[in-house]
Amino acid sequence: MTQSCIYCTKDERINNLMIEIGQLQVSTLFLFREQTYRGRCVVALNEHETEFFHLSQEKQDAYMRDVAQTARAIEQAFSPNKINYGAFGDTMPHVHFHIVPKYENEYTWGKMFEMNPAPNKQLSDSEYEEIIDLIKKNL
Repeated sequence: MTQSCIYCTKDERINNLMIEIGQLQVSTLFLFREQTYRGRCVVALNEHETEFFHLSQEKQDAYMRDVAQTARAIEQAFSPNKINYGAFGDTMPHVHFHIVPKYENEYTWGKMFEMNPAPNKQLSDSEYEEIIDLIKKNL
């Protein structure tokens, strides 16, 4: 763990960006507060690793099952036309995937999703709870 890693320290920096939904097999599932892409989540490995290939084969398999389980739950909850996956980590070197549902004729359809989309759609607490409940119901 490093003090600069928001996934390890779980301080106000992560709370400003995401809401914890719960624990998966080897990762933590978060709802991204910015909801231009309805249902956008992050699946963050519970242990601090900077590269996916540094994980054992068993841990890689378990992590990808967590990613797939999350994507399936989002598909069942929101019926997107496609789900995009992003694993960048240049500025936050901790294994995590963005699971981003995309909808035809909506923001950036046919293009790569934006990390910080211009609409910056923030929701009310009750709207976040509704999305989280739908995801949990489908996990």
